[in-house]
Amino acid sequence: MKQRSSNWQKRIQSATARGGSSLPSLAQLYRGDHWTRSRRLVTAASAAGYRTQLWVASAGLGLQPVEPKTQSAPAYAATFSTRHADSVATSTADNAQWWGHLQAGTGQATLQELGQRGPVLMVLSEVYAGAMEEELLALGSQGGEALLIGGVREIPGVHRVRSDAGLSHALGGTLTSLNVRMAASWLEHSKDNTLTSPATQKAWNEWAAATTKRVQYNREPMSDDDVIAFIQREAVKLPGISRTRLLRALRDEGKACEQSRFANLYTRTMGER
Repeated sequence: MKQRSSNWQKRIQSATARGGSSLPSLAQLYRGDHWTRSRRLVTAASAAGYRTQLWVASAGLGLQPVEPKTQSAPAYAATFSTRHADSVATSTADNAQWWGHLQAGTGQATLQELGQRGPVLMVLSEVYAGAMEEELLALGSQGGEALLIGGVREIPGVHRVRSDAGLSHALGGTLTSLNVRMAASWLEHSKDNTLTSPATQKAWNEWAAATTKRVQYNREPMSDDDVIAFIQREAVKLPGISRTRLLRALRDEGKACEQSRFANLYTRTMGER
């Protein structure tokens, strides 16, 4: 993994040197609804009374500031999503190793260093939070103000707001950009100029409880044989993929399988408990 990461970073550095001033800025490089909404967070945070700087957590570049506009990079394809064609690794553990090597080589700061400068608001999917968990733990241990929207688990010292698909009807957009839309809504409910104050939490809880709606999924039922075939196929394609990620992948394809049933079939197929 270290050698792969080193090779990747050399390729990025070489492409950066060749591209020179013709390379796009980071603000221009990233596209899509999630990124558009992320840039709008700066405005939302400023309106809530915070001095802001936008950073991007990149599987190809590490943690990078979006400004100044001179901050540029070549176009690249890399992600921590393990079922994607451009995945940098096939497991959470390997993602974490990749992130560590990337940060050591090309990252401009760690989450802990950002936390030493002031409050930190993070919008992270499960897979990215998993890759960055060591830095999240370090950030939480230093006692500053840190808010995580999304993520994968509770981090001591970090205030977490879990992703809630039930809010999507009120916030609009796709599920891909749900976490960043939740972050903007949290800022709208911000009180006392404190990112994680009890007053802000109370305002958010009252709004979310009155707004969230149960999400109905119309998924196609599967026989045991079909589920086992899916597990076998995906395990060959992505060695080391977890049972949880496999179930999510199955559901992402519009298929239905209850969690305990899937766990039993996974154990029967893979011989793991």
